[in-house]
Amino acid sequence: MRLYGALLQLPAAPELTWQEQLAKSWSDTGFMVWPLALCLVLGVLVIVWKFISLTAKSAATRRILKDVDELLTQRRIKEALELTRDHNSAAANILYAGLERADEGTDRVMKAIENQGLIEMSKLEKGLVVLATLTNVAPLLGFLGTVIGMIIAFQSIEAAGEVEATLVAGGIKVALYTTAFGLMIAIPVSVGHTYFVSRIDALVIDMEESAQKMVDTLHAIQMGRAAD
Repeated sequence: MRLYGALLQLPAAPELTWQEQLAKSWSDTGFMVWPLALCLVLGVLVIVWKFISLTAKSAATRRILKDVDELLTQRRIKEALELTRDHNSAAANILYAGLERADEGTDRVMKAIENQGLIEMSKLEKGLVVLATLTNVAPLLGFLGTVIGMIIAFQSIEAAGEVEATLVAGGIKVALYTTAFGLMIAIPVSVGHTYFVSRIDALVIDMEESAQKMVDTLHAIQMGRAAD
């Protein structure tokens, strides 16, 4: 509890609101405020962009999968091919790659789906590497600030020739603040990364189920033609 109180400087500035205290603590991180600020801004931008992008893609995926499933149930392959060709979404591109080779056998269809699936997966995961990097870099920058702060503190002790709280307080304060803010940035970024991975996994499962249904339908059609 003493460390927590020292970090927030509650005894030193009780009249400040928590917003003002947070702003003051942020400015007290010293020169490390700039790399930490870069991590914060970049993380927020990527999270907002990825959330909007995945929300739009999820809605488009649900619509196209529902429409294609209905057409496949009725064995209207030509209409399903035209529908997927006119839509620019991950699900539509994967299904179109398979439907385009409907007359070449189910093996060719599955191979086309797998190849296109890898391409669409890389598009869906775009930006996640940035979040993963920030999750690792932000705490490291905080720890770097901690080391630098402790070096400053020991240099002050060496120059003074004696240990006084006023001499080492500045360096220790920077050390505590940089570590705290590094973790405060990394934690929500890590949560955002995990959330986006789970949403992408859910999209992939939906597309795989629809693709498998398409392969089964094409196989049934081919078997019916062979029987005739």
